[in-house]
Amino acid sequence: MNRITFCRATIKRFEEEMQKGYQRGDKRLVRRISVLMATNRQKDITGIAVTWGIARQTVYDWIAAFLERGWDSLVYKVAPGRPARLTKTQKQELCEAVKAGPEACGFSTGCWTSVLIQKMIHQKFGVCYNRFYVNELLHNLGFSYQKAHFVSDHLDEEARQKWMKEEWPKIIEQAKQLGAPVFFGDEASFAQWGSLSYTWAPIGQQPQIKTTGIRKGYKMFGSIEFFSGQLIYQGREDRFNSDNYQIFLKYLLSHFPGPIILIQDGARYHTSKATRQFIEDHKKNLIVYQLPSYSPDFNPIEYLWKKVKTKATHNRYFEDFVKLVESVEDALKVLASTADEIKRLMGVYTNHMADAQTA
Repeated sequence: MNRITFCRATIKRFEEEMQKGYQRGDKRLVRRISVLMATNRQKDITGIAVTWGIARQTVYDWIAAFLERGWDSLVYKVAPGRPARLTKTQKQELCEAVKAGPEACGFSTGCWTSVLIQKMIHQKFGVCYNRFYVNELLHNLGFSYQKAHFVSDHLDEEARQKWMKEEWPKIIEQAKQLGAPVFFGDEASFAQWGSLSYTWAPIGQQPQIKTTGIRKGYKMFGSIEFFSGQLIYQGREDRFNSDNYQIFLKYLLSHFPGPIILIQDGARYHTSKATRQFIEDHKKNLIVYQLPSYSPDFNPIEYLWKKVKTKATHNRYFEDFVKLVESVEDALKVLASTADEIKRLMGVYTNHMADAQTA
């Protein structure tokens, strides 16, 4: 048989009809159009038949029907009975496949879409769901459509587990024995040119936020207390460095007559020679623990900074630096008065403690 060649308009119509078939969950139509499109590219009818699991004569019949009746040949009557559904075991396999990611399932992309999962379900289980139902199915299976976040490839999972299972319980026990507060410390910079975030706007009219383009930021040291939700912070206009960090530590210590426990990350000015000497000089009142490397999710104050940016800088215009400072300080002042809200940021630790108690 000579190779059949379809014009661009026909190929485009094929693609449109196939998309409709996917949306309806009509796998018969999808397969039939796929076979017809394959004949446009190759002469090997046997190969096409084997690929799609049909007889060679069926391929010839579909070609002949399309040449004779055109698009009417692609209309199927609704099949009687209920459509095929995934079994409980197949749903478990689907969950594992989604968790593994599209690349592990043979796709050349790192992002799942409902259409791609629809295709994977059809290939893996022979069930062709409507792509809109795929969204509902995934939600019922405990999935949601989320933006990914970066995780360092230097992350040491063993060290993280050790911190949570061994170091953290020791810190809590020490804090109770000493009657000491437990602070999580960190710092953030708030840019005068603002920050962008999602917001509602008319369709086709992307929100535009003015910016001065001035590369200046308001620097903020902060710490939040595990038990009480207390927030202590100190702003600066100059760079973060060991000297400024020590000034903040003195400010933190000035709020308490007895010892405090501080948990910090491995920022250079946290671990510099000068800072280590400061900690040694104040060891009676300042007990410092280091978080595992590349573990910002283990520092609850990171989530507080996100709240501050949402309240103070997202989609905001600051013509003058002083306006930025006022906005950040106002947001922090409000958060400092909501201890319960800050304590909710400690979920990674409170949840672990609850799990440990019930284990």
